[in-house]
Amino acid sequence: MTKFTYTKEAPLLLVGAGNMGGALMAGWLSAGLDASGLVVVDPAMPAMDGATVVASADDLSGVTAATVIVAVKPQMMDVVLPSLKAVVGGESLVISIAAGTPILRFEAELGDVPVVRAMPNTPAAIGKGITGLAANARCRDIHKAQAEMLLSAVGETLWVDTEALIDVVTATSGSGPAYVFYLVESLAAASVAAGMEQDAAMQLARSTIIGAAGLLEASDVSVAELRRNVTSPNGTTAAALDVLMAEDGMARSLRRAVRAAKDRAGELAKN
Repeated sequence: MTKFTYTKEAPLLLVGAGNMGGALMAGWLSAGLDASGLVVVDPAMPAMDGATVVASADDLSGVTAATVIVAVKPQMMDVVLPSLKAVVGGESLVISIAAGTPILRFEAELGDVPVVRAMPNTPAAIGKGITGLAANARCRDIHKAQAEMLLSAVGETLWVDTEALIDVVTATSGSGPAYVFYLVESLAAASVAAGMEQDAAMQLARSTIIGAAGLLEASDVSVAELRRNVTSPNGTTAAALDVLMAEDGMARSLRRAVRAAKDRAGELAKN
């Protein structure tokens, strides 16, 4: 966190310190952010050593934020965005992690400012997230570098070429952890159906997914090669994959699921 400096007069302004905002803040402080340059806007946030904590951006005076991170629920935008007008200047970078809120909304409320729309996911809470990023035309390389630095505090970052692709990010990685958790549930249920006791089935399923994810992270070979390494010709894994890789199998279901999530993300952005 040494590449960019924040001060009390030109702070890093975090609006919303809930699950995701809180995870980001913890990541920044762990990476060495000077808390004196951090302002947190959250009525439920207790006082914090070094940082400034206020209930609303309306409570700030003489401040023009260097960077604003908007980490509130979409339904709060009608209240939050008007309060930010006084603290956002022409060079203030605005980063939104609010689901379903398009860049155009920020431009309409805050004017001609650089805006980055970001979609992190819940593994950010343990520093294992991935965040998709899209920038408006006002963003320069320095703004993108700043956004990367801040969001990489909770995991990987990935830029997409157009804001429309944020809906695909949402459907893939934003919602993706739920797909993995459901896979664990389903694998355990299948094991129970085959005769295993419930607790043992869940232990097997859970540890298998955790172990496979760890192997994937540690390995430098492709995902397809890892799959082939488990699959002996005419063996048990091959028999199972014949079912999962059939025309009506897992790939088709995931395509439908991702499409449904992408379409819903687009609908929410229009509301």
